[in-house]
Amino acid sequence: MKQPPRRLRRLLVATGAVGALTLGALTALPTTNAMAATGCSVTYTTNSWSDGFTASVTITNLGDAVDGWTLGFSFPDSGQRLTQGWSATWSQSGSSVTAQSMSWNGSLATGASTDIGFNGSFTGANPSPSSFTLNGTVCTGSTTPTTPPPTTPPPTTPPPGGQTPVEINGQLRVCGVNLCNQYGRPIQLRGMSTHGIQWFGHCYNNASLDALATDWNADLFRIAMYVQEQGYETDPTGFTNRVNDLVEEATRRGMYAMIDFHLLTPGDPMYNLERAKTFFASVSARHAAKNNVIYEIANEPNGVSWSTIKNYAEQVIPVIRANDPDAVVIVGTRAWSSLGVSEGSSHDEIANNPVNASNVMYAFHFYAASHLDNYRAEVERAAARLPLFVTEFGTVDYTGDGGVDLASSTQWLDLLDRLKIGYANWTFSDKAEGSAALRPGTCNGSDYTGTSVLTASGAFMRERIRTPDNFPTS
Repeated sequence: MKQPPRRLRRLLVATGAVGALTLGALTALPTTNAMAATGCSVTYTTNSWSDGFTASVTITNLGDAVDGWTLGFSFPDSGQRLTQGWSATWSQSGSSVTAQSMSWNGSLATGASTDIGFNGSFTGANPSPSSFTLNGTVCTGSTTPTTPPPTTPPPTTPPPGGQTPVEINGQLRVCGVNLCNQYGRPIQLRGMSTHGIQWFGHCYNNASLDALATDWNADLFRIAMYVQEQGYETDPTGFTNRVNDLVEEATRRGMYAMIDFHLLTPGDPMYNLERAKTFFASVSARHAAKNNVIYEIANEPNGVSWSTIKNYAEQVIPVIRANDPDAVVIVGTRAWSSLGVSEGSSHDEIANNPVNASNVMYAFHFYAASHLDNYRAEVERAAARLPLFVTEFGTVDYTGDGGVDLASSTQWLDLLDRLKIGYANWTFSDKAEGSAALRPGTCNGSDYTGTSVLTASGAFMRERIRTPDNFPTS
């Protein structure tokens, strides 16, 4: 895990919407517990794939303050369906769709905005709605609805016959605010993170990785390579080789491998810029032909601005792209990958100034006993605008230790499942701390299956991860 107080993690999300429609002024009638609005604007943006789409909706109040709102619209095509929504209570009846405010975003002062969104499917055309209502009154004004074509042509290959996560999903890409598979369908990857491979490398052997792949049914194996803390800087060649070997082991078992450049102390990623360029040039060249490698380029930046992290990312990503143009890259966020929240900011700084690169997601970290409802609410808000991946989280407190908070952990994972946000749990190791999945001493033996070798955190995570993925292939 990491070290002292530094894990105040927060929410992320990443933008990726294409096409827009803006609706002009409107008059809103009051509803229960809602004050009248005299005007508003709505922006509706979409990003489509073969038979589905993500829609992001921004509501701006141009009139009197409102306390509670309901947005309404109708799909223009009978084949369009709402499949999953966030940051509002969504429902569909026939072609009519409504979104009711949540407790945390129902109050809109004059000039205030809120972001909501949903995933949808379609069987015919996918035109955008041409009118909206707010609290029952039609939004009026000039509208120019557009729905862009798919960002990637629909796949023509049939569903694979394989059964591993990589065989089913193939090369991943970012589509809108989601991680999508080779069929352009949003998916969620679930798996485990190593502890520092300089300390717990003996935990990652044939028996343990077989158990992770076949007993846990994990989709993802995150390889945490610390840069400092007796890590990469002490032996660049040796640590690069260790990472490469673990990527190969994950590949043989059909899991996705996330290469984690584990920045922690110092928190300024620019301190390690040249090391990052050297490391990622090497590993991306080695694994460029693979379709299962994800690059996490900055674990937990802290004590620096988002602009510094963005500058770092925009120098490291081209190094990876030179060898591997298709791989997904995950960028850490300010304040220990909390989206800046733990240093008094929010995901807005990222959404308003995203990394200038494609196929990019943003990291969010949390520890369930320390980061509660306010963190979950921020993730809801962020996930409507940014592609997020929870590259690290714990079931315990932010130190990585303490008792397992099953209630908060369940709420967190239920939220991530609903939003299709992938995750890696900290840690698949036998360290004597609450976040470790394996009982102390397990890595000295050869048995890693079942629950007898697991801690309370490990048993909880195994049960969550081994449930069916149901990856969509059409």
